[in-house]
Amino acid sequence: MRNFLLTLAAVCCFILSATSCKEKAIEYDWQPAGDRIMTEWGENLTVADVYGEYPRPQMVREKWTSLNGLWNYKTDSKEGMILVPFAIESALSGVGETLGQNEKLIYTREFKLSGKDLKGRMLLHAGAIDQDATIFINDQEVAHHVGGYTSFSADITDVAVKGTNTIRVEVIDNTDSGFMATGKQVRRPRGIWYTPVSGIWQTIWLEPVPKNYIKDLTLIPNIDASTLIVAAELQDNEGELFIELLADGKVVSSVTIPADDPAIMMDVENPHLWTPDDPFLYDLNVELRKDGKTIDKVASYTAMRKISKAADENGILRAQLNNKDIFMMGPLDQGWWPDGLYTAPTDEALLFDIQRTKDLGFNTIRKHVKVEPDRWYYYCDKLGMLVWQDMPSGDRRGTDWSGQWKFLETDPQVRSEESMANYYHEWGEIMGQLKNHPCIVVWVPFNEAWGQSRSVEVAAWTAANDPFRLVNTASGGNHFRVGDIIDQHHYPEPKMTFYEPGFVNVLGEYGGIGYPISGHLWDEGSNSNWGYVKFDQTEVVTNTYVEYAKMMLDLVPKGFSAAIYTQTTDVESEVNGLFTYDRKILKMDEAKVREANQALCRSLD
Repeated sequence: MRNFLLTLAAVCCFILSATSCKEKAIEYDWQPAGDRIMTEWGENLTVADVYGEYPRPQMVREKWTSLNGLWNYKTDSKEGMILVPFAIESALSGVGETLGQNEKLIYTREFKLSGKDLKGRMLLHAGAIDQDATIFINDQEVAHHVGGYTSFSADITDVAVKGTNTIRVEVIDNTDSGFMATGKQVRRPRGIWYTPVSGIWQTIWLEPVPKNYIKDLTLIPNIDASTLIVAAELQDNEGELFIELLADGKVVSSVTIPADDPAIMMDVENPHLWTPDDPFLYDLNVELRKDGKTIDKVASYTAMRKISKAADENGILRAQLNNKDIFMMGPLDQGWWPDGLYTAPTDEALLFDIQRTKDLGFNTIRKHVKVEPDRWYYYCDKLGMLVWQDMPSGDRRGTDWSGQWKFLETDPQVRSEESMANYYHEWGEIMGQLKNHPCIVVWVPFNEAWGQSRSVEVAAWTAANDPFRLVNTASGGNHFRVGDIIDQHHYPEPKMTFYEPGFVNVLGEYGGIGYPISGHLWDEGSNSNWGYVKFDQTEVVTNTYVEYAKMMLDLVPKGFSAAIYTQTTDVESEVNGLFTYDRKILKMDEAKVREANQALCRSLD
């Protein structure tokens, strides 16, 4: 009966407009797929209201249309309805099927446009689609994008029509069989390797803009000079730009500049600095004007903050925030969900992990081999979390992890020219998309030796593309005398295996205290549930965490400037999370964990 209803829903949705489809979607027999554990947000999710929040907080326009909701889908072996933006393998997609290698996943749906919508330009924005996506509007190709972690856009004005339009998205995802970035996705999940994520996994949306519009902003604060550089990319360099910076609703600075030179250094008198304790954000309004009339406008925000490095009184090189030594203490955050995989069930859930990390006294998050949607970074900006951003790993074949405790002269692994070209393409898109988020303070091009190649070149390239953040070339090695940070990994207890002058020394991974809790496991009763150490009582887990934190505190005077604990939540068969995978249980005593973390965060004050 359920299959019949799904088929009926697919037929109905195909002939209905986007609006009516959304209104009637609740009538269809959508259910989460499978019988795995779920979060409370997933359990309470309704089709009629899936990710209705504006997806791009740093360039906000008033008018936009979400295309999230039920779409038709088809693979080589199956068809029906799928809930966007959840990957086909996830429970919340309603499908729960693994896409085969070289198998094509096809999405279709309809949407309506009015004549007013087409007076200017109509943009289609695609949040991340894993991995190779081609988009058609009314059977005409409008976009092709390779890479599963960044958004892309298409101007569909010339192919869109007044009335009903059809969108088709065709996706191929070969997961771990090629050289593209895949993070921890594998076709045979096991241990630290998890379920594949294929297809649309972030918001798809439409945005009407004028013929000449603001395409992008670049915001570069300089607290030493009390200035903010604002650069705008425009569709056509005509007219003038009005830029207004506000603090608590009051205008701090404003300027009007010609559109053919859309960059300006604005004075920010007595800047209110952004810190984890005081994450102050300035509002920014940017208007494109012509003949005194506002053509386009976007709302944004920024922060006055600086990340750098300097030697302390003992000659130890320390990371600095706003020219003051800071110890960065945080969890390894993989951003996986039992019901949505790469996609949090709701925006509230997306916020949950960050807020609870803050509650536990951390000041940092290492976003591990994954990139989140813009709203995740917005919440880090707003709450005051420092972020280390990893490049999702790829091309792991032939990995040789031989330089964790020593410096190498050459990389053991050599990636092909095509593989490296793809690496730079994806890493460059990630850095470009996230460039304005004040929360991001460290770029991590490689994790351990996973696909690590041309390390010296990559570190220099990363620093040249963003000289305003620190570069942690390879978290956990292989190590080269490049970048700003030397990053060791040691499990389970923290340990300084070596100290290297001339670098900011950090412990990029440690901990992994396991605690499987029945009823909250990905694979109940499985012998595969593991941690680097494993206990069965909250008190023992808490005491072990606090003991490790004290050991870490003793290593700070010896040279460590940051520590990353594994990890925020359980992930599939890994049970070493602070929280269970479903986020329903914190496994440790919150007050004791917070006290231990805050002691580390304050250790260099």
